[in-house]
Amino acid sequence: MRRVERIIKVKDPRGHIGKMGFCHVLRLAGNPKRDNRLIKIQAAHRLCLRRAEGSGMNQTRTGQTDAYSLILEAIDIGVFKPGDRLVESDLADRFGVSRTPIREALQRLETQNLLARDGRSLIVASLSHNQMSELYVVRSELEGLAARLAAQHASAEEILVLREMVEADRKLTDDPAALSRANRRFHKQIHLASHNRFLVRQLDLVHRSMALMATTSLAAEGRGEVAMEEHHSIVEAIAKGDQEAAGKALRDHISVAFVTRLKLDSVSSEFE
Repeated sequence: MRRVERIIKVKDPRGHIGKMGFCHVLRLAGNPKRDNRLIKIQAAHRLCLRRAEGSGMNQTRTGQTDAYSLILEAIDIGVFKPGDRLVESDLADRFGVSRTPIREALQRLETQNLLARDGRSLIVASLSHNQMSELYVVRSELEGLAARLAAQHASAEEILVLREMVEADRKLTDDPAALSRANRRFHKQIHLASHNRFLVRQLDLVHRSMALMATTSLAAEGRGEVAMEEHHSIVEAIAKGDQEAAGKALRDHISVAFVTRLKLDSVSSEFE
């Protein structure tokens, strides 16, 4: 039986051969079903390649994901605000990652319209009046649907968590920034309680765009207390399994938030 040997060089993520070594593959002429040695060798070959690929490619993907998540979170919590310029080298230093995953993360955020071009630079995007209006329309419909589905599918444990969130968040009404973060967690919990992964995915995109608003409607005087009462009504409708009431309560909540934001923007524009 004729034997053919093929040597495959496998490099580690930095391009060095020594660390990973070589994979030696023996391919034997004849019927592979009759030759157990060939089957074992092929299995070893596949394992060798998986280890090599996993060591490099997974590290690269992890770096890209981490950089993307870090920048997105910084935008979401207001560290980077609309109009802020994002410099690749500065971000690499801030987050302690190399410039390559930072560059790829910035490109990804630009394709998602979270960053915009300003000459040769990238800045955090901002929403026009029309874009903001469109966003609230979509948010109202999708979150209303989430509340209706939550009223149908939410478990007793999920309802308990929502109730505890409302009570805990009442203590934050004097801190708009902290209340805004808690508000995002509350709405996310309702999304998850819908038990519809496709809806959750779409709402993630909507709330990601909400981060492009420079201020929170919860900063308006008295809005925090009112919003907590609205949250309470939403949760109680979900707890009762009243789909229509839950959907309406959440849509009304979004509508009031939109009106409040329009008033805030109109006041701020007077001083510009």
